[in-house]
Amino acid sequence: MEKIRSVAFHNLGCKVNGYEMDFMQQSMKERGYKIVPFDGKADVYIINTCTVTNMADRKSRQMLHRAKKLNPDSVVVAVGCYVQTGAEEALKDMSIDLAIGNNRKKDLVSILEEYLEEREKEIGKKPEIKDKTLRGRTILDIGDIREYESMKLTHTAEHTRAFIKVQDGCNQFCSYCIIPYARGRIRSRSQAEVIEEIEGLVQRGYREVVLTGIHLSSYGMTGGNDFSQSRLLDLIWKVQEISGIERIRLGSLEPRIITEKFAEGLSQCTKLCPHFHLSLQSGADTVLKRMNRKYSAEEYYEKVCILRRYFREPAITTDVIVGFPGETQEEFEQTKAFLQRVGFYEMHIFKYSQRKGTPAAQMEGQISEKIKNLRSSQLLELEGEMSREYRKKYLHKNVQVLFEEEKQNGGKSYQVGYTGEYIRAAFETEEKLSGCMRRGELTGFLEPDILLFQS
Repeated sequence: MEKIRSVAFHNLGCKVNGYEMDFMQQSMKERGYKIVPFDGKADVYIINTCTVTNMADRKSRQMLHRAKKLNPDSVVVAVGCYVQTGAEEALKDMSIDLAIGNNRKKDLVSILEEYLEEREKEIGKKPEIKDKTLRGRTILDIGDIREYESMKLTHTAEHTRAFIKVQDGCNQFCSYCIIPYARGRIRSRSQAEVIEEIEGLVQRGYREVVLTGIHLSSYGMTGGNDFSQSRLLDLIWKVQEISGIERIRLGSLEPRIITEKFAEGLSQCTKLCPHFHLSLQSGADTVLKRMNRKYSAEEYYEKVCILRRYFREPAITTDVIVGFPGETQEEFEQTKAFLQRVGFYEMHIFKYSQRKGTPAAQMEGQISEKIKNLRSSQLLELEGEMSREYRKKYLHKNVQVLFEEEKQNGGKSYQVGYTGEYIRAAFETEEKLSGCMRRGELTGFLEPDILLFQS
């Protein structure tokens, strides 16, 4: 009887990586592999790596080393961005048995089984050989890839919300970012394939989808740095027409895609959640220029105003980098004042990390960790204040919540979910409501980031 191999997965990085990990796990399960927890013993460990910062590289290496320690006789597979941008370094790492770059994740099963077959032949010839000396690699030049890597999910790790990857690659080349080198140039998934996947997920009970990509605003484009509002908007409308889908969310958007026409079109999509993530990075024009961001702070603010004209109290979220090379105290204060002017719902605050291979890593005026920590703590405090103020605007308002999970608090049982604005809400009940939508009122705070819901 053929042995059933066990396989453990660990994912690092963005929502696109999460989608690809779900697909790889689905493929392995369909092939007959037994999926087991990562912190236990497995025959195969698959780590979906990230390389967005030096810290991400370090975490990727740590998880690869940890896997080999959990079972020295296992096959450790490194896939994704870390091995794509640092293939030579990865292949020197004796914890890695097989390295698979981006755009070959869909072929994981066949690549792995070919490697396993070759490995068993070699060990059969030389029983004394150590498994870890049998190395393999499948890493293509991502810069030459122009076709979208086709994947199709039938289920995801989340129970009520499905992330749908519709785009890959980036042509922006921000001075701090390695992703264009890890993911290649922009390429998009066909509209028909997206719709087919979502229709299948609806049949399995999913009510909400999140359209995501490495640079979602480039959906439908084949080159250049322009955006196609019409192609993305057309895709959103096609998803809206799918019976059974209750909500549509969008991943991170390039601010420049927001126009009067685009916002008006979005506002007419009744299933679209009024939650928009517009990446900012800095509120100082001089820093934005050094970052090679292609807008000014004032242009960004105009985009926010457009969204607020077409949506009532939309949730605007963003990313901010502190301590970018050369960032003066004056530039930091400009950023802080700009954040207050916009009034974000939530902000993801990142301390700048030198990423080898990017122009910013070679810039003069690298900021000390002490100053980065100080500036980060100030913005995190501001984020908490603005987030609470935004939530307070929804107190005593009628909202619709899609429930996802159960939570215990103070000896009481709550069903917890999210409004369309992505406000977390808790309903005290013993009833199991995962996947159910309820309309009701937000009455107060259960926790700083959770409002109480009453139907």
